[in-house]
Amino acid sequence: MNTTEQTHQQDLERLKSLRYMDDDFMSVCLADNFEGVELILRIVLGREDIKVKSVRTQEPLKNLQGRSAVLDVHAIDSTDKEFDVEIQRKDAGAGAKRARHNSSLLDAHILNAGDDTEDIPDSYVIFITENDVMKGNQPIYPVERYVTIGENKVLFGDGSHIIYVNGKYRGNDEIGKLMHDFSCTNPDDMNYETLAKKARYFKQDEKGVAAMCKIMEDMRNEAEQNKAKRTAVHLIKLGKMTLEEIAEATELSLDIVKELESQSMQLA
Repeated sequence: MNTTEQTHQQDLERLKSLRYMDDDFMSVCLADNFEGVELILRIVLGREDIKVKSVRTQEPLKNLQGRSAVLDVHAIDSTDKEFDVEIQRKDAGAGAKRARHNSSLLDAHILNAGDDTEDIPDSYVIFITENDVMKGNQPIYPVERYVTIGENKVLFGDGSHIIYVNGKYRGNDEIGKLMHDFSCTNPDDMNYETLAKKARYFKQDEKGVAAMCKIMEDMRNEAEQNKAKRTAVHLIKLGKMTLEEIAEATELSLDIVKELESQSMQLA
């Protein structure tokens, strides 16, 4: 068995173990899956009136300074409310400042030049975490702003919402069943067919498996190129090699190396 065949077999084995709790797999399964996104939002928010009109996965959003975040699932409902659903397997990736950053990017993206700030729709940043990062043994942790008036606290009501979902929760209710499905590797053992049918397609259908293997190959190639770019930037900063030599050493095109040099000079 050659290296290519070995890598393909490794991808097939990895595919068997993937779950919705793996952000890349969730993004693939929810791409254009309006029904699946609606199900998740309805259960997490405890509302039955959500109708999704737009779904984008792995969407990069930038602020004016160029700082960006890639949203796992970015959805918009029929009332123009915006939803960012994020998977965080590591506790460190689900910090309060990360939630604030994502929320600010959503707001900056929603409001257009000339729009009245009073007309800005509500936004929801939803972190589904593998562990109970809040350590309160609760299925869901809503985060809201409050105004302190004397000894009373009144909801600020600015329309910005952050929600943490405890992926460890397994209660016999909708959110418990949903979190079971998010950690399930076998689509046939999942509670919600809306989620299971997409997972089944990418894990068991010949075309779906081929598509998922291609996605994993593309991700691997992208990771390798990003590593080469980091090396190139380091060599550019050292200033001991020509751009042509850096391109040859990193196997990047000369145009990419020149672009990296330009970006480095702007950030200097």
